[in-house]
Amino acid sequence: MKTILFITDLYYKAKGRLYYEEDLFLTSKLREDFKLVICHPEDIEDFEKNFDLIVFRNAGPIANFKDKYQEFRKRILSNNLKTYNSFNGKADMNGKEYLIDLTNKKFPVIPTIDTLNSFEKLPNATTYVIKPKDGADSIGMKFLSKDEVFEQVRSDNKDTLIQPLINFEYEVSFYFIDKQFQYAFYAPDKTKRWELKEYIATEEDLAFAKRFIEWNNLNWGIQRVDACRTKEGELLLVELEDLNPYLSLLELKDGTCNNFIEALKKSLHKAIEA
Repeated sequence: MKTILFITDLYYKAKGRLYYEEDLFLTSKLREDFKLVICHPEDIEDFEKNFDLIVFRNAGPIANFKDKYQEFRKRILSNNLKTYNSFNGKADMNGKEYLIDLTNKKFPVIPTIDTLNSFEKLPNATTYVIKPKDGADSIGMKFLSKDEVFEQVRSDNKDTLIQPLINFEYEVSFYFIDKQFQYAFYAPDKTKRWELKEYIATEEDLAFAKRFIEWNNLNWGIQRVDACRTKEGELLLVELEDLNPYLSLLELKDGTCNNFIEALKKSLHKAIEA
């Protein structure tokens, strides 16, 4: 049996999500095919050389251990470590800079800038959202008027994202393993992000989501495309989570969940054998 070092913070408290329940369930299934050890994200270096694959799962915001995360990224290259996801992604695993790149490339994404000098790229809005580039779980997020944005954000500071507040109908997430769509969830009540129901994706929905999956072009891994549906019916990207997306596995129907687990096992074997 191949060996997996499974990275998770079982005690991280996430609003609306139970990391420990999801990862204890997932590891119970992966143990059927792999020898597996659970490891805290701050302890990776002590164990990483003894495993065939390092699976980076519900580790919490990397801002909580930013230095150790960056050191880990360096060791992946220097020590030729095999990881899952592969660390060649262009999205959340590198921070939120990609939202600016996608805005500039005219992708269907919530318009995003990181400097007041580019404010003219944003549509007029009553309220704007600012948040740190390396943030997660709404850490550091503020809702401000245009005047407040210019008061609180320095013109020479590029560590902060600025977006218009979008009046959307609901949020929807599309889950992929490698480049294959698996399932989708949405939050019918937009004030309750993690009260989810399964969503039947249309061909247009999947074309939207796959555009970002193709752009990111991971070698292997799990990705979650988070989007919002505007009042006009358009989908806009909120974020592309390509590091450790929460999967809401325990909310899935048994058949869908079993199919996901089997697809994941195949993908993990592919990553080990690559």
